[in-house]
Amino acid sequence: MTEKTKFANADEDQKRQLQVEQTQIRNRLQQIKHKILVLSGKGGVGKSTVAVNLAMSLALAGKNVGLLDIDIHGPSVPKILGLEKEIVQITGNTLFPVEMTENLKVMSIGFLLRQSDDAVIWRGPMKYQMIKQFLKDVQWGTLDFLIVDSPPGTGDEPLAIVQLLEDADGAVIVTTPQEVALSDVRKCISFCSVLKLSVLGVLENMSGFICPKCGEETDIFKSGGGEIMARQMGVPFLGRIPIDPQIVQSCDSGKPFVFHYNQSQTAKAFENISAPILELDNNAHELVETQSLIKGDKKMRIAIPVAQDRLCPHFGHCDQFAIFDIDDNLKKVINRNDITPPAHEPGVLPKWLHEQNVNVIIAGGMGQRAQQLFTQNNIEVVIGATTSSPEELVSAYLGGTLETGDNICDH
Repeated sequence: MTEKTKFANADEDQKRQLQVEQTQIRNRLQQIKHKILVLSGKGGVGKSTVAVNLAMSLALAGKNVGLLDIDIHGPSVPKILGLEKEIVQITGNTLFPVEMTENLKVMSIGFLLRQSDDAVIWRGPMKYQMIKQFLKDVQWGTLDFLIVDSPPGTGDEPLAIVQLLEDADGAVIVTTPQEVALSDVRKCISFCSVLKLSVLGVLENMSGFICPKCGEETDIFKSGGGEIMARQMGVPFLGRIPIDPQIVQSCDSGKPFVFHYNQSQTAKAFENISAPILELDNNAHELVETQSLIKGDKKMRIAIPVAQDRLCPHFGHCDQFAIFDIDDNLKKVINRNDITPPAHEPGVLPKWLHEQNVNVIIAGGMGQRAQQLFTQNNIEVVIGATTSSPEELVSAYLGGTLETGDNICDH
């Protein structure tokens, strides 16, 4: 084999591995309705504070929310939420986010550092792998919103998260009123345009200071620049957040501002800003209900290889496939059919299951080549499932609680 052929084969193997990993990411994120990025063109504009309080506002509105901090070099979310001493639970390849409240879950590299002051000295490829691991291995369960706190600028981390998420709803862009910040935010909006990521709106932070004693407002950094810039660039303006000493105190003490100071004028401003984001879920819910009534869609079919009505460790050695029809809107099983597969030969089962309109297979073990063939047939692969009953596996999968371990292929 020539060196050229070796490199060509290596490139093909890498492409296949990327396809498998992207499928795993889709499997993890399919229970999340809306994915929102919080971006800024430059640092120091209060982006993480906005991300935390936006996530908390949505949670207080009754939504199930995840907050993902991908600021690898400066993870401040654990500090702002008072979670610095929390430790992430890990089972097999699965990471479980820290639960801030019953309906707010948080993940950050800050939870994985030995000391909060440890520096993360990584180049771009390692940061990309970390972000990919967050998306591939974190078990969020069912969420209405995933809020992603991205570091400032238009570099490795924002680019990676947009490309890996594939279908993010859009970005909230944070700025301060002065021109030096607005100039960088214009670049951030251009970044979204190039990547075809919707701009949900611009938020002007540190917009005026209201004296807590006399109530007089002073424009320390000017005011209104964010609104003017948003209008010039044709994107929505979400509103203004004033400078408030209580925000500084809440961040330093690890007490979420909108939770502990929910009657303040600034908390009301956060509530107003979260309203258009909440509308995304309300509109989506109405659209899903309408489509369900009109079409009666059954979009999902899940296949599970079984032997004696338990998951068979290797998909190619099963007696039958239990195939479940799922109401994708209600996430409920409609029907189960047990079908005897054709003889197991390379490439046969992926094609056969594709002909059965299956789009998800849950298996205990499967070789890399088989995974690639299923992916090529537009079938998502979940491996490492335990030898439970098919109904238990499907229920856990639909509920976002399916635990997976190592690839238990016994072949």
